Amino acid sequence: MVSIWNHFSTTLKLRAPLFAFLLFFVASLGDARLQSARSARASTEEAVETYGKYYNYVELTERLQSLAQKYPHIANLSSIGQSVEGRQLWVMRVTKDPNTDTPGKPKFKYVGNMHGDETVSRQVLVYLVEYLLTKYGEEERITELVNGTDIYIMPSMNPDGFEKSIEGDCNSENGRSNAKNKDLNRSFPDQFDGKTADPDSIPEVMAVIRWIQEQKFVLSGNLHGGTVVASYPFDDSASHKQEGQYSESADDGLFRHLALVYSQNHPVMKTGAPNCPDTPEETFKDGITNGAQWYDVPGGMQDYNYLYGNCLEITIELSCCKYPFASELHREWNLNKESLLAYIEQVHIGVRGFVKDAVSGAGLSNVSIVVAGIRHNLMTGKYGDYYRLLLPGIYNITAVAPGYISVSVSGVQVTDGKAEELNFTLAPVVSEAAGNTTVTTTSVLSINHPNNSTTSSLDSTQTVVVPSVSPTSHQPIQPQEFRHHNYADMELFLRKYSSEFPSITHVYSVGHSVDGRELYVMVISNNPKAHEHGEPEFKYVANMHGNEVVGRELMLNLIEYLCRNYGTDPEVTQLVNSTRIHIMPSMNPDGYEVADEGDKKGYKGRNNTNNYDLNRNFPDQFVNITEPRQPETTAVINWLKSIPFVLSANLHGGSLVVNYPFDDGKNGNSYYSKSPDDEVFQQVSRAYSQENPLMHKGHPCEELYPDEYFKDGITNGAQWYSVPGGMQDWNYMNTNCFEVTIELGCVKYPLAKDLPKYWEQNQRALLQFIHQVHTGVKGTVSDIGDGTGIPNATISVEKINHNITTAHTGDYWRLLVPGTYSITASAHGYKAVTIYATVSKDRVEVVDFRLTPLRSESNGQSFRGFRTTQNPIERVFQSLIKELSLGQGLEELVRSTATESNFRYRPSKEMSAFLRGLTLNFPKITVLHSLGQSVEFRTIWALEISNKPGESEPYEPKIRFVAGIHGNAPVGTELLLEFAAFLCINYGKNPAITRLINETRIFIVPSVNPDGREQAVEKQCKSPQGLANANGKDLDTDFFGNASQRLVEAQPETRAMMNFIQNQRFTLSVALDGGALVATYPYDKPVQTVENEGTSKYLASVYANNHPKMHLGDTECPNNGQSNIPDGVMRAAERQSHLGSMKDFSMDFGHCPEITVYTGCCLFPPAKQLATLWTENKKSLLSMLVEVHKGVRGIVRDKSGKPIVGAIVVLNGGVRLFTGEGGYFHALLAQGSHSIEAVAEGYQRQRQKVVVSSTEAATFIIIEFDMDNNIFGLPREFVVASAAASMTALVVTACIIWCVCVAKSNRQKDGFHRLRQHRDDYDDEVWLTSMGSKKSLLAHEFQDESESDEETLYANKI
Repeated sequence: MVSIWNHFSTTLKLRAPLFAFLLFFVASLGDARLQSARSARASTEEAVETYGKYYNYVELTERLQSLAQKYPHIANLSSIGQSVEGRQLWVMRVTKDPNTDTPGKPKFKYVGNMHGDETVSRQVLVYLVEYLLTKYGEEERITELVNGTDIYIMPSMNPDGFEKSIEGDCNSENGRSNAKNKDLNRSFPDQFDGKTADPDSIPEVMAVIRWIQEQKFVLSGNLHGGTVVASYPFDDSASHKQEGQYSESADDGLFRHLALVYSQNHPVMKTGAPNCPDTPEETFKDGITNGAQWYDVPGGMQDYNYLYGNCLEITIELSCCKYPFASELHREWNLNKESLLAYIEQVHIGVRGFVKDAVSGAGLSNVSIVVAGIRHNLMTGKYGDYYRLLLPGIYNITAVAPGYISVSVSGVQVTDGKAEELNFTLAPVVSEAAGNTTVTTTSVLSINHPNNSTTSSLDSTQTVVVPSVSPTSHQPIQPQEFRHHNYADMELFLRKYSSEFPSITHVYSVGHSVDGRELYVMVISNNPKAHEHGEPEFKYVANMHGNEVVGRELMLNLIEYLCRNYGTDPEVTQLVNSTRIHIMPSMNPDGYEVADEGDKKGYKGRNNTNNYDLNRNFPDQFVNITEPRQPETTAVINWLKSIPFVLSANLHGGSLVVNYPFDDGKNGNSYYSKSPDDEVFQQVSRAYSQENPLMHKGHPCEELYPDEYFKDGITNGAQWYSVPGGMQDWNYMNTNCFEVTIELGCVKYPLAKDLPKYWEQNQRALLQFIHQVHTGVKGTVSDIGDGTGIPNATISVEKINHNITTAHTGDYWRLLVPGTYSITASAHGYKAVTIYATVSKDRVEVVDFRLTPLRSESNGQSFRGFRTTQNPIERVFQSLIKELSLGQGLEELVRSTATESNFRYRPSKEMSAFLRGLTLNFPKITVLHSLGQSVEFRTIWALEISNKPGESEPYEPKIRFVAGIHGNAPVGTELLLEFAAFLCINYGKNPAITRLINETRIFIVPSVNPDGREQAVEKQCKSPQGLANANGKDLDTDFFGNASQRLVEAQPETRAMMNFIQNQRFTLSVALDGGALVATYPYDKPVQTVENEGTSKYLASVYANNHPKMHLGDTECPNNGQSNIPDGVMRAAERQSHLGSMKDFSMDFGHCPEITVYTGCCLFPPAKQLATLWTENKKSLLSMLVEVHKGVRGIVRDKSGKPIVGAIVVLNGGVRLFTGEGGYFHALLAQGSHSIEAVAEGYQRQRQKVVVSSTEAATFIIIEFDMDNNIFGLPREFVVASAAASMTALVVTACIIWCVCVAKSNRQKDGFHRLRQHRDDYDDEVWLTSMGSKKSLLAHEFQDESESDEETLYANKI
């Protein structure tokens, strides 16, 4: 025992210095971390403004983001769009509670750097942002201004131009225009000039127009450079005289006042003598000027704001030199600071207030505020609030809204200082279907003005006689063109009205007919080119049967009527401002061209050129439609899936009735086939029929069909007669859109002289039907945390078995009849919310939902999940992923990154040269890897694209793009080569592409089978020549990870790819093939269940949904046996089951999901088709770069922070993956809640629930393991205590035995002598016995008792 203690003491002495060293090291490490933390905190402190430099785009972005992060309670940074080159158009919103809209707070904006080389404004506006934020709470003036005003500041509208301009350059125009060489201040819609620029060339202008229309600003300043003056509208005149023509607006006096406020607070501007070196004689009285009198500027932004944006704007020139040296910036800030602040304060002059509904008390939007004597009206905002800037004086003010009794107030006195408050309460007009109705209403007006006692409270009881056919006494302009329009005539008509009314119209085509005619659509709205959040989409479709022409002509009449009456007729103006109306005059232009005028009930021209009835050609819920899908049908389906339509009518002829779903039933007989929304369909149908003086009587065509009768002029479709494959049922079953079919007259193709009577009969009905889109409920489903709209959330109504979904920004519309409903909003990853809402007649109820994300739940404290929102840079990237996942984010990226390409098929040598060329031209982001060689010794290349190619970055996801496994399908090869060039060329130019490359490791393998490619022949759509490699082996049947399944040695191409797949730890793989139009997901082999199938299917659907044709599910491939594939996605085994596929190998042995995309029906199409195929697949390929950043990612480590490599991460109890270098892992998962289990030897098993969103970057979690406290399944403390007791007993026993043996040793000496004589033999025997036992032990330990290697590997497959 003494010797044991001595040994222990010696060991302790030896290890004490080591213990002390470790203690010192830990303390030092802690101190270092503390210093690092302090340093990090210091680095986040706001840099002090020096006024000594210009901020380039990157610096400007960082500065604004830093300010928004530091002052989140009064600042919010957002982008309203992108420049031509993809730079964000940043806007800083400065106000109290900047993430919400507060009624009663007027909106103000400053826009700078519209001309990229006029740079003072860019810096001055940054200084203004800093000043407002830093002085808030310190200076009373600034605090009051920020609390009471919604201020938006855009430092740079033209960031591309700025990057090209040159400091110190005072007069040149380097960088003035945008990257498409368009002057942004000549590109807005103009009142005198109907010319419009190509929207694709002016994304900056389009973004600002959308912004202006959405926000309803009250006052604005546009900051320029080149002289020192404040210029006010109008900027041009009807004569476009170059200079000297004073162009007066209706608010000329007010504009002069606003300009003077700025100039008189500017020490130089107020002198009127800027003394600019290039124009020394130029002067401006009081420092202001009328824009057109100075010089004519057509297409200017300030005039657009005034005429179309509800906003008064002036243009302010800040300095003689456009781009002065940075040393002048502090001086410029001092000159402009007071003017900038004083001008913002002008947003609070005049009259302000609310307009509300007398019945419900709800705010009324888009009400006209009319001031007598000023021929310029303003509209109320979404809360019914308005702000009418006026000079001091006495005014008569009227509130006008269609469907309401107008209220006028005389003698409203406006004084200097704060705006007078003037609130209106409007009573709705009550009308009945027929005859005149006497209605007693009360309109209440409240005025907060002490000196106007006679009108401060008005209770006027009026008796109003309301004609049933019109809610107002205004007489609108009626259409003048009544004739039949052939295709060329119709096309010119649409072009004419699009040119005459560019601010409210937009013409586009959804596709082509069989004979190649465009399927035109005219949009009419105050923002016609884009969906506005909260504004419903409505459509009319006519002439589906080519010989039923009344609808075609009525649609042209309606276009003329809406355009001619916009701005003068209150009803039309309200409809256009609040609805995006799509009108397709002809869905069957080919049929129309062969139809005959005067045809009453014939069939000539009814069908399309292929002689198919388009209204029997849509997929049907009850009947399998076997006829081939026609191009007109496909185009319309694609159109309907791309826009969130709410309500629609399909216009036909041959009877006089409104026909509503369902159009057919289960057995094909004529009977009432009721939809879940039968009451809604009856309501909207009656809204049309009751406004048609003949239709509502129910006896449509007594001469042709004397026995036909429809009660109220409406009918259920199937009850009338069964129509399988109809368009109205497809709308209802597959989109959010409710559609009815309207038969407009008994004669299908009436004579031209009869057309006016059809307009007279249907004018009111057409308008009233559009009004129906504003009934029921509408609102937004948003995230309760950041307020972001949630797309594809489900809106369900209790007891109505038909759900709708939210649009890209979370807005929705749900048509309902009056009543009280339980409405639920639900979305993956969020807790559902139910709200009770009461729907009234003839108005829409706003019901917003704010959903709470599901929280991650852990069963142990060591397993923690959180999003990495602490790092601002990473937060920006997360925002990018979200932006590209929502709305038009990817579409805008595609538009902003167009590159010129010369497509052709490249043989192996040329392909190799192309890849080497990329590495030579882009050496910083590319590396070319040789994976191996083919049978004929051609190299199989893999191009890596990353900001650090060749370096190990375990925290970045890896994505693999592969093509050419079948040599006879080389389209994928060319698409990947173009994709590689596209990424490289846009790196450093497009911020989104740059960031994606910086955060991703991209590997592109353009040709797995180069030998087969050399054998294949162009224009061979079905030939197998080149499918296999030089040994005649189909490589996609050669991927076997288990040697027991392989009968022959792997092909060299297969071996190269297998090594590549297993060595790289990919996150996602996308393989391109040909011969179909579909995206497939694992497995290719026949298996009963697929682990994590939801994720694989989701990834395939993302690719298909971003492809213009694939998601329609119509392969358009003859004789392939697969005509209709739901959503263009299917499990691979269902298409063609086989073993040994690369996809299955990637799943089982590479632990990486792989989808295979078949890009087209023809295996080897002509080279001229490659450009079209690239256009179709570009967006989908980019979507994969976005998707690889989703799911869940994290680090596995122990308590000390040491990463654990090789830990097993089990997803949803099945799929397994292993942590790599640094303990990192990344798994792609479909949206929803998922179970994650982490296992590592010697540690406690960990479990957690995580929620994955389809629009968010990957959820980041850290898994920290505790040591496993159990030994042999028993608590560690119990085992240690038992072992100690056992050792003590053993030692005591040994001592007793030793004592006994010593006592007997003398008596046993002879025995021991005999033993020593045989010692050599004994030792040999012991040694052999020992060796035998070791061999036995080893043999037992490594014995493989599994049936095959395949089972062992499958047990651990992903």
